[in-house]
Amino acid sequence: MTRTLKIRPGMEVVGSNGGYVGKVDKVEAKSIRLAHEDPGPGGQYHFIPATWVKAVDDAVHLDRACEDAMREWETASADS
Repeated sequence: MTRTLKIRPGMEVVGSNGGYVGKVDKVEAKSIRLAHEDPGPGGQYHFIPATWVKAVDDAVHLDRACEDAMREWETASADS
């Protein structure tokens, strides 16, 4: 997906309603890993599928509202 080529660490991720979802930590093969808002032991990374990306300009815009993205994102332990 060519849209993901424009995504850089530190970019803000926003939902279709303009709400804040997080900041990009890393772009992976088929997903975007969000940065920890409060890093620490036992913390979790949140991942959103690259297919959710609707547009990229100064921010990453998703095709769903921020509440839906947060409910549907995947998590993985930061310790693993």
